[in-house]
Amino acid sequence: MTTPTWDEPGGPLPADAFRAASEAIIANIEQVIEGKSATVRLALAVMLAEGHLLIEDVPGVGKTTLAKALARSIDCSVRRIQFTPDLLPSDVTGVSVYNQETRDFEFKPGAVFANLVVGDEINRASPKTQSALLECMEERQVTVDGTTYELQSPFMVIATQNPIEMEGTYPLPEAQRDRFTARIAMGYPDPRAEMAMLNGHGAHDPFDDLRAVADAALMRRLIATARDVHAAEAVQQYAIALVTATREAPEIRLGASPRSTLQLIRTAKAVAALEGRDYVLPDDLQALAVPVLAHRIIPTADAQLNRRTTDAIVAEIVHRLPLPHDRNRSPYDTRAAGGGGTQYESRGL
Repeated sequence: MTTPTWDEPGGPLPADAFRAASEAIIANIEQVIEGKSATVRLALAVMLAEGHLLIEDVPGVGKTTLAKALARSIDCSVRRIQFTPDLLPSDVTGVSVYNQETRDFEFKPGAVFANLVVGDEINRASPKTQSALLECMEERQVTVDGTTYELQSPFMVIATQNPIEMEGTYPLPEAQRDRFTARIAMGYPDPRAEMAMLNGHGAHDPFDDLRAVADAALMRRLIATARDVHAAEAVQQYAIALVTATREAPEIRLGASPRSTLQLIRTAKAVAALEGRDYVLPDDLQALAVPVLAHRIIPTADAQLNRRTTDAIVAEIVHRLPLPHDRNRSPYDTRAAGGGGTQYESRGL
């Protein structure tokens, strides 16, 4: 038995309305995240691509702050899960409880029944608990005691983890990592941004002033707009070539999956929409290759001994793989005919 609980996304927004809504969300998040505009935009792009985000970095750089700011910027249901070794799968998905009055079992939804699920330090939970997220992240549904419950739309999991501290943690399995659309690192702020943080956060918590600037219905329309962005066949072939190269590279033991190809294109469409374009460029795929592909691959033992990171391996693949040679102007390119040609042409392709 399936009980639907969400509505299909609404129609796409006009270009000016999409730009206004997306920029409002970005500006809202940047009230509490200083000097990380590219990271904020990528986080929003993952949400518009109907994906999930893994934020991996050292403590204290704003991983949870970014997740909470994105959640608070949207007026929809938000649940936070603090992953600990004693967390049970039923705490995530829900459990059936016997009701003595009705003499029947009632389903009590878990924390995953929300539009935005923030999983703090996800690698501190056992693999058994981590696996509770597999179905909901891929299929947007939860099955408990033979009954399937569909999740609300939009639905996004934003998880954080600390890559340095390994005591008491469980590495994410390959199936779990592959369900995250992108992995990003916050990085340390530059001195100017850190000074602005001291002035803005020292005596007052900026979260107190943060208000929602969008709701679930608007997010569904933003997602529908990103879906309509055009990806030419040459661009899709380039995406396949990037993913195929990870499977053939001698330094990689396990390459990226077909799911990563699909999510690479979806995220590129969202990035193009945020940039004000209704078509995808190969440059979008190049910029997204590391955050979308690097966490999905497993290097060989020799590469690990040589301290070759997956980020460096994917970046090298992007550098050596030639761009598409399709010089035809995209029919979705809305620039004037005399505007200097496409970006492919400007790079001599």
